[in-house]
Amino acid sequence: MSKGRLVVISAPSGAGKTTIIRRLQQDGSQWRFSVSATTRPRRSSEVDGEDYHFLSDAEFDADLAQGKFIEWEWVHGQRYGTLRASLESAVAEGRTLLLDVDVKGAVNIMRSYPEQSLGIFIDPPDMETLTERLKARASDDPQRIALRLERLPEELAYKPKFDYVVVNDDLDQAVDRIRNIIRETA
Repeated sequence: MSKGRLVVISAPSGAGKTTIIRRLQQDGSQWRFSVSATTRPRRSSEVDGEDYHFLSDAEFDADLAQGKFIEWEWVHGQRYGTLRASLESAVAEGRTLLLDVDVKGAVNIMRSYPEQSLGIFIDPPDMETLTERLKARASDDPQRIALRLERLPEELAYKPKFDYVVVNDDLDQAVDRIRNIIRETA
């Protein structure tokens, strides 16, 4: 059986990583999505267990104490974490798993699974486009958008730690480029 692969996709908020991952899954591939855990409130369009495992602070603390996370971070005032069991089963079963994680979490995963990880950073075309995308998704108030933009320089500084950088200035082209990267590096 072939080794499993962890395709670690990261980007600043609003760069399009979640949209890209959803599109990658629509092409009928065997690529599965790694569902992260978070303490942030669920958006109206999200489904618990599909988009995220939405946990209370107490539940997150309990899972953390039990060593269930391979990595976790505070991001924009909420905690996000990647469950160890989903990564280990993907690797053991030879599956390709798509991960949507923040930059620090991505680096931690790539460090923990150097042979199985493929790191792809989604770069926004420019600040103006990124700001407009954050406003257009209408899931955050202006204060939360400002926090996301404030974190941008820190997130962009992680770009060199990834295997590939793809600018998302055209969604179809970005999805095709990432799909090709995953296939070509298999």
